[in-house]
Amino acid sequence: MPSFDVVSEIDLHELTNAVDQASRELAQRFDFKGLEASFALLETTVTMTAPAEFQLKQMLEILKLKLAKRGIDVGCIDAQKPEVNLARAAQKVVLKHGVDADTGRKITRLVKDSKLKVQAQVQGEKVRVTGKQRDDLQEAIAMLRRAELGVPLQFNNFRD
Repeated sequence: MPSFDVVSEIDLHELTNAVDQASRELAQRFDFKGLEASFALLETTVTMTAPAEFQLKQMLEILKLKLAKRGIDVGCIDAQKPEVNLARAAQKVVLKHGVDADTGRKITRLVKDSKLKVQAQVQGEKVRVTGKQRDDLQEAIAMLRRAELGVPLQFNNFRD
């Protein structure tokens, strides 16, 4: 029986490359010369530090640009509230990945409400969609791409 998996993944190698490129651009920019501003990556969390809060906003735009150029969907970015004191400002940017239980339920509800001849079930951090015909599965993929779920979705492991 044909099936595919709905996942939300981030290529960690591309994420590392994007943060490195953002750090290099930060070192080259004239408005950041002589300032102690930096990006730090720990798994899927980027910590930005700068002397002032407005510089964090500029750094976030640099990061978004570099992520988009490396093929990472900027919809997965969850920028936390900046922590500001007199000498320093810091902000954590969490990149969401994996289909959580709530999003998995939304996906299965969308598939069931679509009246397509396919079934969806949550399996950990992915949703497996199965059906009898390949055309039904392709319609389900098109329907899920149009849906606004708050996380970027990828479709892999398509079996015929």
